[in-house]
Amino acid sequence: MDALQKRIVEEMKVQPVIDPKEEIRKSVNFLKSYLKKYTFMKGFVLGISGGQDSCLTGKLAQIAINEMKEETGDEDYKFIAVRLPYGVQKDADDVELSIQFIQPDKDITVNIKPAVDASEASLKEAGIILSDFAKGNEKARERMKVQYSIAAMENCAVLGTDHSAENVTGFYTKYGDGGADLVPIFRLNKRQGKMLLKELGAPERLYLKTPTADLEDDRPQLADEVALGVTYNEIDDYLEGKEVSPEAKEKIESWYLKAQHKRHMPITIFDDFWK
Repeated sequence: MDALQKRIVEEMKVQPVIDPKEEIRKSVNFLKSYLKKYTFMKGFVLGISGGQDSCLTGKLAQIAINEMKEETGDEDYKFIAVRLPYGVQKDADDVELSIQFIQPDKDITVNIKPAVDASEASLKEAGIILSDFAKGNEKARERMKVQYSIAAMENCAVLGTDHSAENVTGFYTKYGDGGADLVPIFRLNKRQGKMLLKELGAPERLYLKTPTADLEDDRPQLADEVALGVTYNEIDDYLEGKEVSPEAKEKIESWYLKAQHKRHMPITIFDDFWK
């Protein structure tokens, strides 16, 4: 393992071997600790996409909320699952299956299409024509805006689904799905997330399906691995410190370097960035 891979592995916090039960407990305790520290917070909000990551994060959140209710006797604690379709979602059945598995205290549906289309039209009027890719980012940011609006009215924190195999490639929208208060599954790669869902008894369909961000109108359900040009197995191997092909290594490290700006808070003149 060369110096750059070593640095990336250390930064992404992935362990080569995990105990799924221990990792479930770590995430649940992390979520409970947040609520114990910020006592004015009464729970969590999360958008449920129908994919692996939101299913896992949502289930962990609901377990934490159930334990907080039992331990404190406070029934005001809640987990709110949010469906956020852009019009009609192609994998809406997977969203429903995920929500059935999570059993959230509350679920809400907000169709983001009118808001995204209005924003696109306003920009067009100002002479800014969004590309399909940029419109996809608009969708991601609208979804996060909705979650923060719900959280504000419900005294909740917003959860993110960022995990280390996503973080290393920057495969998320800055201030969209990359914007959240807590990210309880960071430190896990994609295959480890599957291990946790299997341990939790999730339907196989939810963690064996092909991962997709599904943000682009012109390329619906585009597989993450096609967009990235590298497989999650290769990314996972790399993050576990294993040797991967030179082509996969180059692609992963290229994405990592390009996405550095996404992993920063807003930069000031006092930051190491300038040195």
